[in-house]
Amino acid sequence: MFSKAIMFAVGCRTSAAGRLRTSGSMSESLGAPILEQSEEIHMFSKAIMFAVGCSALTFGCGADLSDETQEIQDNLVQAGFPANDIMVVDGVVYVGRDAVVTLEASREMLETDSSQEQFRTTNLVSRTLTNICINGSAYTGVFSTALNNAIANYNNLGLTFRMTRTTGSTSGCGATITARLSGGTGGSSGFPSGGRPFNVINVGPSLSSFPVTTIEHVITHELGHTVGFRHSDFFNRSISCGGAATNQGQAGVGAILVPGTPSGAQVGGSLMNSCFRQNESGNFTGSDVTALQNLY
Repeated sequence: MFSKAIMFAVGCRTSAAGRLRTSGSMSESLGAPILEQSEEIHMFSKAIMFAVGCSALTFGCGADLSDETQEIQDNLVQAGFPANDIMVVDGVVYVGRDAVVTLEASREMLETDSSQEQFRTTNLVSRTLTNICINGSAYTGVFSTALNNAIANYNNLGLTFRMTRTTGSTSGCGATITARLSGGTGGSSGFPSGGRPFNVINVGPSLSSFPVTTIEHVITHELGHTVGFRHSDFFNRSISCGGAATNQGQAGVGAILVPGTPSGAQVGGSLMNSCFRQNESGNFTGSDVTALQNLY
């Protein structure tokens, strides 16, 4: 299927009677019309295949790149993530198909915290960080509007941090997240490390044909990963994505239930579901608000 790299497929899922999953030259008709939150990746059965090259997201070229990616994978497995939920693309390690994990973040996942039993990653943004800047200089038109609305989603909740849109300035910023247009349909980002949010979100330019509220949904979702939220249906992606049940890691320190939120999931039950529909409101659900206000 591939020899040296796990290749991203264009994740498009729309049809009146069902869903079309496009993955290279392979397609599969599934249940209801829905879309992945991230670029679909060719799956593998017995081995994690390593990409050749250097990551544009987190790693530079270096002789120890393969050592770092291997340590990240080992740490994730030890933290409770299933091996078949861990992927390496161009030297970047992903879990849940859209969340980048750095070496520092993977090490933090092994640090126990018995005082918290929270649906989040072990890593969170420090409560002392009060201003997260979002560099939205690459976003125009509907993407610009959707980014503004996504930032407002967080700022309207009175959290310990505020998000401030910038065009590149870092003045007054406790941390900066760069919003990029990359890929096809969907998005990707990563988890916090060192008390700071992950520093990049990627949103597919093909979303330009979707309603602005759906683009807002995707951006808000990816920002959710950067501050520590897992997919709310990580234990069974078929709830929001259809198809066969896939567990992204139900136990361990990498998936911790937030008090006051449901342990189950349903379509439309959370903005952090793995997959999204063609038409979304772009707004947090009640359980999303509860989780955010519990943690921040």
